[in-house]
Amino acid sequence: MSVREILKMGDPRLLLKAEPVTDFDTPELAALIADMFDTMHAANGAGLAAPQIGVNLRVVIFGFKNNLRYPDAEPVPETVLINPVLTPLSDITEDGWEGCLSVPGMRGVVPRWEKLHYEGVDQHGVAISRAVDEFHARVVQHECDHLDGILYPMRIKDFSRFGFTSVLFPELDPNDDD
Repeated sequence: MSVREILKMGDPRLLLKAEPVTDFDTPELAALIADMFDTMHAANGAGLAAPQIGVNLRVVIFGFKNNLRYPDAEPVPETVLINPVLTPLSDITEDGWEGCLSVPGMRGVVPRWEKLHYEGVDQHGVAISRAVDEFHARVVQHECDHLDGILYPMRIKDFSRFGFTSVLFPELDPNDDD
């Protein structure tokens, strides 16, 4: 399909609450998802939400075997998750470094639930229900935040742990634009 432009922080469309998907297994939805995967892969992303490419729908994708931007992260299965609902499985949160394709070149420490259950449907309307933890849980929470107009810097508690990737992690790819 095609690689789409990724909206950057400051674009007001990133602050909107996305609308639920009501029609599944359509050519339009299939094209959107194909474009999202093309865009995510071209940017070396771990995930992408439809609002990041200017589509105000509750659609996220995520997953990778290995990721240059997160070299220590365990693999996450490639997933299409539509109209997601997240439920924490405990009150325990964990701080971790995050970046975002809509906030290029920066990283920050964000608290996230350590374990959660997510459910929704795929592009065909087939139910998805998973309990996850660690980086998988972090990626899902990060992408689903986009559906509610939340960018990860809005969740940072300590801005001394927020900055440019090239300064914080010079060992990562020098061309890393998050």
